[in-house]
Amino acid sequence: MLKTAFVAARDRQRLSEIATILIGFGVNRVVDRLGLRYLPLIPRRKPKVDVTRLSEPERLRRAIEALGPTFIKFGQVLASRPDLLSPIWTEELAKLHSQVSPVPWEQIGPQLEADLGAPPQEVFAEFNLEPIASASIAQVYRARLHTGEDVIVKVLRPNLRKIIEADLRLMAHGARIVETEWPDMARYQPREQMRHLAEGLNGELDLLNEARNCELLAAIFEGRDDIVFPKIHWEWCSERVLVQDFIHGIPPNDEVRLKEAGVDKKLLAQKGTDAFLQMALIEGVFHADPHPGNMLAMSDNRIGFIDFGIIGRLSQRRRSQLLILIGAMLKQDADGLMAVLLDWTGTSNPDMTKLQMSAQAFVESHSSIPLNLGLVLTDFMTMARENDLAMPTDLAILFKGLVTADGVMRHLDPNFDLFAAAGPTVRASMKTQFSLDGLKQKAEALGVGLYGAASELPTLIHLMLVRLKQGKVTVEIEVKGLDKVTRGIERAAARVAVALVVAAFATQLAPRLIDLGTPVFVTIGLIVFVLGVGWLVLLGRNK
Repeated sequence: MLKTAFVAARDRQRLSEIATILIGFGVNRVVDRLGLRYLPLIPRRKPKVDVTRLSEPERLRRAIEALGPTFIKFGQVLASRPDLLSPIWTEELAKLHSQVSPVPWEQIGPQLEADLGAPPQEVFAEFNLEPIASASIAQVYRARLHTGEDVIVKVLRPNLRKIIEADLRLMAHGARIVETEWPDMARYQPREQMRHLAEGLNGELDLLNEARNCELLAAIFEGRDDIVFPKIHWEWCSERVLVQDFIHGIPPNDEVRLKEAGVDKKLLAQKGTDAFLQMALIEGVFHADPHPGNMLAMSDNRIGFIDFGIIGRLSQRRRSQLLILIGAMLKQDADGLMAVLLDWTGTSNPDMTKLQMSAQAFVESHSSIPLNLGLVLTDFMTMARENDLAMPTDLAILFKGLVTADGVMRHLDPNFDLFAAAGPTVRASMKTQFSLDGLKQKAEALGVGLYGAASELPTLIHLMLVRLKQGKVTVEIEVKGLDKVTRGIERAAARVAVALVVAAFATQLAPRLIDLGTPVFVTIGLIVFVLGVGWLVLLGRNK
């Protein structure tokens, strides 16, 4: 039996509560696998529904909701991962919601007053004590500054951090158990998934982080008045309080209000797509949850973004891979899809014949125009799961964002084709990455790398000579033919001579060439390096 309770002794009360809830909802496989069956249970009311009448996914979803914000966030992540779970599970987990009953003002008021340094009725010209939104992490109030701006005041729920930190410790331990007890699950990197979950939740527990995220994304669109981000009022912000402008907008799925406002829904869909792809493909940082409540249609056909608790980040390499994937999808290139997927999934060892057939079936099923991006990406991740491949977490976050954004755009325009709308941004991204300046930067990086490697050669050679003088280098040679040994020594001597010449060039001449400009150094350095390596290869083959 797994002795989880002993490993997690510091959080034994929370662990017992988790076990009680899971057992109460009949999530038996998880309970047994994690060794929770024998923990002391906490007296608790039975679920209001007869769990025996519920399917296993339904029981898990209801248990997660009862377990609180940490598990709800985790369940929402799993709901967006068809590369990890089959549709029967993802569809049920997609029903998870984080809307909960608000904390009474009597509990949250003293905390807010302590953080503001004065009662909110004094800090603000107006403050509505009734929250306009209440979620598992925070709740939101309307207010007005003395200077006249309408603002929202976001407040963390009291005593939340202690529970979440305990949950994260226990879930990290559970991930280690999963990798040990279920070796077939190791390819899904459960510990890495927990690391990303912890990173996201810790970010949400610090509202200053959300404020910084807002300003980071707003800076991308500086100078554009059609993409709107709320202004942060830093003088009232802290870890548990966020004060920002109230964005007057309409959710994209509110058909009645959109019609009354007379907005151009097709134009808004295009602008929303441009904004999201500008963030993701060009800047490498994007809003990770662009659902209808976080992207608002504004007057004059503007798009407003709110709620920046979690943002996604993509490295330059990932962005390049994404462009290749989009190109492969548009060209119906099954081999290109395979190459990208294998590159992403790293150490996996799939059945190549099965993967090739899956890739071909995928491109054939999505050959019609216009393409439904949400369906394309969902099927792509399903193809990965069916071939025992798991997507990298950063790309899974992006895909979730793209699928969500695609759904929002289809609310605005049912015939919306995100692939076609993405054309200008994709071309701009490719121009940036593969322009002369972009290639020059890559060449400069290569030159610096070559210089760094070459600069270490004299030290290594000097160290080898010192060791030889000290008699601390032992060489064992098994002589089976003196003539072969002689030729081998000659070839080795030639290789050393070439290496010393290349090293001398890199350490003596190259620093001077740098003064002439990096491109000159890169060109000459590459020529010398290629000639030297080529010579060594020819010597190696000349037996």
